[in-house]
Amino acid sequence: MKSFYLYIKELFEGICNLILGLKISMMNFLRPKVTEQYPENRKTAQHFDRFRARLVMPHNEKNEHKCIACGICEMNCPNGTIQVLSSMVEDPETGRKKKVLDKYIYDLGTCTFCNMCVTSCPHKAIAWSQDFEQAVFDRDRLYCQLNAEGSHVESKTIPTPKTEGKQNTSTVNGQES
Repeated sequence: MKSFYLYIKELFEGICNLILGLKISMMNFLRPKVTEQYPENRKTAQHFDRFRARLVMPHNEKNEHKCIACGICEMNCPNGTIQVLSSMVEDPETGRKKKVLDKYIYDLGTCTFCNMCVTSCPHKAIAWSQDFEQAVFDRDRLYCQLNAEGSHVESKTIPTPKTEGKQNTSTVNGQES
């Protein structure tokens, strides 16, 4: 008799667990869908702000960028994904030698998207894009040059202090301009 009660008890617990599982399944079945239909929604796809897809070097409308070729991003990259190729050029205004960016090469195939290059850049010259479609048939297409051809560093303008009632003049090397 005791075994019959144990059998009924286990049968009842099994049916309760089955009903609980069906209840959870039905709740999930009736929830609104959150699946993105990828090929159809390319134009409306939303990404998180912290999404990292491809490294880019923003240029302004004058084809100028902020990179001064310091190489800090290259030194901080754990995989050697970034190569900063630069040369020393004499500045015609000051006569001093200055480092100028020739090529900024980025290898998407070896990048771990660790963000160390972007956070370590003192001039905020590089950033992550939201372009997530990176599939290619040839690995050589994963190498890209971030600085545009003919681009150069943004020129810095030195603001002159405004004085009331007087004409604004700035002095360079002790001479008025």
